[in-house]
Amino acid sequence: MYGIIDCDNCYVSCERVFRPDLNNKPVVVLSNNDGCVVARSNEAKALGIKAGMPYFQMLQLFPNENITVFSSNYELYDEMTGRVMSIIRQEAPAYFRYSIDECFVYLDGMDNVDLKLWGEFIHKKIMMYVGISTSVGIAPNKTLAKMASHFAKKYKGYKHSCIIDTSEKRIKALKLFPIAEVWGIGRKYGMKCESLGIKTAYDLASHNGDWVKLTFNNINIYRTWKELQGEDCVPNEELTKKKSICTSRSFNNMISDLQTLSTHVSNYAARCAAKLRAQHTAASVVGVFLYTNAFRKDLPQSFNYQEQRLITPSNSSTTIVSIALKVLEKIFIEGYRYKKAGVIVKDIEGELPIQQDLFDFDAEHIQKMRDLDSIIDRINRTEGRETIMLASQQYSRRGAKATEYTDAIRHDFRSQNPTTRWNEIIHLNKGNKS
Repeated sequence: MYGIIDCDNCYVSCERVFRPDLNNKPVVVLSNNDGCVVARSNEAKALGIKAGMPYFQMLQLFPNENITVFSSNYELYDEMTGRVMSIIRQEAPAYFRYSIDECFVYLDGMDNVDLKLWGEFIHKKIMMYVGISTSVGIAPNKTLAKMASHFAKKYKGYKHSCIIDTSEKRIKALKLFPIAEVWGIGRKYGMKCESLGIKTAYDLASHNGDWVKLTFNNINIYRTWKELQGEDCVPNEELTKKKSICTSRSFNNMISDLQTLSTHVSNYAARCAAKLRAQHTAASVVGVFLYTNAFRKDLPQSFNYQEQRLITPSNSSTTIVSIALKVLEKIFIEGYRYKKAGVIVKDIEGELPIQQDLFDFDAEHIQKMRDLDSIIDRINRTEGRETIMLASQQYSRRGAKATEYTDAIRHDFRSQNPTTRWNEIIHLNKGNKS
């Protein structure tokens, strides 16, 4: 049996841990540059606020509603969900993190355990220790487990834990589940299914396997069909292996000078390197893309991407940042005003063993670089993200009296990071003693 543990309204839940006064009130979290709504509390959903709605439009449509707004604070969300994962690690026989707010668990060896009650226990423990609500779905395969988690989240009677462990439950769930929401279908194939009269997961499962193969010509859709039948056929390694890592941002304002762009690209490259180290992998290719604003038809347009292959795969911040800056210099064009940039690392493999190049740095130097990255990662985990960084990552200060660097991304409603930054730790005021 498989389980999936999903944080309910993850970003909103993380913010509410430190703002319990916002429980049962409409709350939204915005995307980078405070552009669109990316997370909503149930109360905000009930008002009619849609995911992806532009922030300015929300203000126009709901002028009289008392909606609390937060800018995205990924440092906080990553740290809080990390706490959730640590509890799951203690309670599940085996697990792997699927996304920032979702974790698959393998429940082998728990034949004598009431898995429904186990799911309720996990929810209660995470709520008690972290303060974040979760929903647990349990089933014979991952697709049905995702479906079960949807019901656990939607219907209070399940007490945040739903299990699909019989053919009768499976068929009932398939009939209630819209085809477009089935894990593995996606928007494109969801539209195709609906054009063929397939409205629910049960409609797809009722078709013959040969028809599914011929109609969709897609191995992933066929695997989804088999899982709807109750089989377990989505390989675990395909979910855990990242073939590439991308870090990118749209700028608050358009940028035309290479120095400022270099600072952005340095930060993106360093974050890619940190992600590689976190999953104990290394990349062989570093790519950089640089885009102008496609909506500004009055300005010249440029959409460039280039990449460079490393002789020796690496996860060193120094190496990856250096390569990214060299690629940036090749694609930068003077006179253009750029709106977005990003770094992509590809051809990812395990960090050990790595075949060294005959003419590359000696083994002692490579080990020193690894030790340096390890120390920097440890300090940044305990003292706050980018407490220590490369010189090329440093932005200009906001005036002479500024005390922090700006990444040129608008986050007017950003909360603090009391669990990762000493200067933002929560202070409790002592009451008057009587």
